[in-house]
Amino acid sequence: MARQSPQRPDADEPELDDTDAAAAADEVEEDRPPADRALWDEVRIDPVEIALPAGTGFTLRAYRQARELTPTDVAERDQDDPFLARRQVVETEEDEEVVILDEEFAALSAEEDDEDEEKDAKSRRKGKADASDDEKAEADEDDAEADEDEDEAGDEEVPVFLTHKGRLLLFKTPESLVTFIRSGAPNDLSQLDSWNELSERLEPADIAPLDEDTYELDLVVENLRGGHDAWDHELLIEAGEIARDLAYALRLPAVLDMLSAGSSLDDLDEALRASVNGGVGGFLGRRRLKKIGAQTASLGWRTIVGKISAVVDWRD
Repeated sequence: MARQSPQRPDADEPELDDTDAAAAADEVEEDRPPADRALWDEVRIDPVEIALPAGTGFTLRAYRQARELTPTDVAERDQDDPFLARRQVVETEEDEEVVILDEEFAALSAEEDDEDEEKDAKSRRKGKADASDDEKAEADEDDAEADEDEDEAGDEEVPVFLTHKGRLLLFKTPESLVTFIRSGAPNDLSQLDSWNELSERLEPADIAPLDEDTYELDLVVENLRGGHDAWDHELLIEAGEIARDLAYALRLPAVLDMLSAGSSLDDLDEALRASVNGGVGGFLGRRRLKKIGAQTASLGWRTIVGKISAVVDWRD
C-alpha cells in the first residue's frame, strides 16, 4: 500500500512561522493544568529531583521536628566504606600527639569530645550536692539552660529524606519510585504518621517536583570553574540548600563542617545571597564574591558532590 503524502495546509489558513509556533506551544503549556499538590500538602512530604554526575533521580523529602525523628542508621554504611575504614593516624614521639589525617575521623573525634564534655557535665551535676548554696544555685541555672537548649534543639525543624541505612534512595523514574513506596520496603520516611496515607494514594503522575525542589548538583563544579563572571547564583544557592539538608539527613559530618558558619563555602553562599538582593547589600555581596577563589570553591564542591554521590543507592 502506497504511503499517503501529508496533507498540505488549506490555502486560506495562514502558515505559522517559528515565532508563532513557539507562542502557540507556550499557550498549550499554560493551558495544561499543574500537577495536583493536594496530596503532598496533606501528607507534608514533597517529591524532589536531584541531578548528580551519575544521573538524575527522584526521591522524597519532608521536614519535621527533630524530636519526632529517629536518625538514619549509618553503622552498616560506614563499616562498608573503605575510606572510613582506613583511619590514618600519626603519633609523634616528642609530644605524643595524634594527628588525624582523615577529615571524616576529625569530625568523629569532635563528636567524641562532645561526649566527654557531656560526661564531665554529669559528673559536675552529681557532685553539686556537696557544693555551697551559691554553687548549687549556679549549677541549677546551668542545668536549666542546658535543658532549654535541648528543648530548642528538639523543636527545630529538620530534613528527612527517603533513605535507608544511611543511603539516599534515588529512583530514575516516577514509576519505580511509586512501586517502591507501595511495596512496603523499609525506609526512614515510614516513621512519619502520614506515610501510610501517601503509600495508598500515590500515583506516578503525582511525582512532579516543583522548580524549587529540583536541584542540579552535577553542574555546580563546572560552573564554579568558569570563573566569577560565569557563576550561576541561583544554581549555587540551591545547591547549598540541598547539600545541607542531605548532609544532615544522611549524617555526613564532613560535609556539614565544610558548609558550616564561617567556612569558605558558607562565605560564598552568603555573598551569593547578598548579591542577588540588590541595593547596597548586593553591591557589597558582589565585591565579596570577587575575593573568593574559584579554584578553592570548585575543589570544595567537588568533594561535597563526591561524598553525597558515594552514599546514593540508585534504583531503576
